[in-house]
Amino acid sequence: MQNNNNEKIYGTIAISNHHVHLTEEIFNELFDEVISIKKPLNQIGEFASFSTVTLKTAKGEIPNVRVIGPFRKYNQVEISATDAYLLGLTPPVRQSGDLEDSETITISTSKNTITLKNSCIIAERHVHMNNAKAMELGLKNEDLVKLKVENDKGGAMEAFVKVSDNGFFEIHIDYDDANCFLLKNGDEVLIEK
Repeated sequence: MQNNNNEKIYGTIAISNHHVHLTEEIFNELFDEVISIKKPLNQIGEFASFSTVTLKTAKGEIPNVRVIGPFRKYNQVEISATDAYLLGLTPPVRQSGDLEDSETITISTSKNTITLKNSCIIAERHVHMNNAKAMELGLKNEDLVKLKVENDKGGAMEAFVKVSDNGFFEIHIDYDDANCFLLKNGDEVLIEK
């Protein structure tokens, strides 16, 4: 992809580890603490909290899974395909918030254990941006773009455009994608329509 000056457009990689988004109601059922900021995220207003949960199934568990704030209107657990194998789950690959007929998963803290139905997905790769950046690049929400990796294990993958008011321009992939293409946080890839 090129901008108005015919320059190639590169985006910065941000690798997303497994994490959970919770409603305030479910958070309060799991914790006796107030949600607090451990580290602000690049997406404006979002943060990694100090709170963690354990993901549990009959086959396995993953401890220390970070709760991402602020609270949402729905509960969502995002894992990778590798995590899913460890847990014995087959979650669908979906965009955030598309939870119909997704996996059921149990989350646990020292206070409580809750089973959440239709809450677990493998997140689609996506490119965050705000409206101004989308206009500059001639893109709109849910457009599909190609990410071209130019390194020793180069290749291409597709990602959805995610336009929001607080969108910070970066590409979100999970650790499975990152490992496949030898990518790390801060690497840049070419974005093509």
